[in-house]
Amino acid sequence: MYLTGFHAIEERIRSGKGQACGPLLLAKAGPRAREIVTLAIENKIRVDRVGTFDLERLAPDHRGIALQIEEDDGSADISFENFLAGLGERRDALVLILDEITDPHNYGAILRNCDQFGADLVLGRNRRSAKNAVIISQTSAGAVSWVPQAETPNLVRAVEDLKEAGFWIYGADMEGEPVYAKDLTGRIALVLGSEGSGISRLLRERCDGMLGIPSVGRIDSLNVSVAAGVFLYEARRQRVTN
Repeated sequence: MYLTGFHAIEERIRSGKGQACGPLLLAKAGPRAREIVTLAIENKIRVDRVGTFDLERLAPDHRGIALQIEEDDGSADISFENFLAGLGERRDALVLILDEITDPHNYGAILRNCDQFGADLVLGRNRRSAKNAVIISQTSAGAVSWVPQAETPNLVRAVEDLKEAGFWIYGADMEGEPVYAKDLTGRIALVLGSEGSGISRLLRERCDGMLGIPSVGRIDSLNVSVAAGVFLYEARRQRVTN
């Protein structure tokens, strides 16, 4: 499996996860590619010169360069239990819970929002989350290499654990209370459901409230990745200004 986007490759290497990858395949040494080659060498990643035809065969959407990675889903990289244990005395923490977000483009865009607005963890249900490391990495512009992610077989139980750890849980719903009217400082977990069915019933019942994004459009809802950006921005804004 190969990463081909400049940002995706660069951030994979910078994050330190690139040390488990390689080699970096180079066919065309343009200015941007040469910067990445230098970064790879600095991080002790092998660089192999290959022909354009060979690279085309391995990574058809390449831009003259590709990084070989393991064939995993690129998602979970820490355990939920370790995240909770590592909170210590922190009063502010922001968790984003994804209930069956299966589109890797949406998942990647959500991770990019999480990186920009400082989410501490993205938590999903294993076996029912987006699984495509290349698309996720490219869509997230490499943010997948930086945003902590965990998976759990039971989101309902995970929400109960978060509550015991002092988190307030709020679900996203177009009919919910305006997001800007709720205090989102402190330990907060935001739940986003799939665009098809929304948040599952049992998970919704565990939420302390539902939050919405007031809008005037004729379409009934925002794309889930756009909605995630709005919720995360508001949480970040309150944490900075309060």
